[in-house]
Amino acid sequence: MSRNTILNGLRAALRVRPGDAGREAAVDDRLRGARPGHIVPARARGRSAAERVAAFVELADASGATVERVPGTDAVPGAVADYLTHNNLPARVRLAPAPWLNDLPWAEHPLLDVSTGAARADDPASVTPCFAAIAETGTLMLLSGPDSPTTLNFLPETHIVVVRASEVVGPFEEAIIRLRGRGADYMPRAVNFITGPSRTADIEQTMYMGAHGPKRLHIVIVDEGDDRARA
Repeated sequence: MSRNTILNGLRAALRVRPGDAGREAAVDDRLRGARPGHIVPARARGRSAAERVAAFVELADASGATVERVPGTDAVPGAVADYLTHNNLPARVRLAPAPWLNDLPWAEHPLLDVSTGAARADDPASVTPCFAAIAETGTLMLLSGPDSPTTLNFLPETHIVVVRASEVVGPFEEAIIRLRGRGADYMPRAVNFITGPSRTADIEQTMYMGAHGPKRLHIVIVDEGDDRARA
């Protein structure tokens, strides 16, 4: 059966006539990236920036994560050090290689052992940036890349994520639109959506934390970023 025979059969079944300007325009728009909007739940629509952050904090907390808010990026190292101390965790962290994250005043906390790079098997805690935080479900959207190795999201038992308030969006669709806005040349190999720490209750319905990743997820929200945090 020839290709034209197959295509003509499909056109007949779909009642498509050659030269249908409306259908051709719709196809052209779709190929250029135009997409119809999806139905967005009411709780993810029409929120101010402050309301989005408040909704994200509420749902992230409900998922088992802990959340702390700081006034600026320079307060991040102190927040990380305090979190580890208050939870009796080793004072050692592995930072994502994001330049703005490494430029923060970590040296002001000499008791904190800080290293940078992809996660190693013995790293107790990691600190990573965030691409978007989704208020609809309290979910973090993390992208793989040279500045944020995916191993940091899963290997250490404690994962600390720094979220700028401007990165908090309403629905999932807005986060995806932001990702598409980066352009095809900047698409990551992996996109991780993380809601709360890793857990499972597969065995006898007993909750076990850290089954497939970190058993602790701590989110530091920066209310007022500076230029270093805009890179």
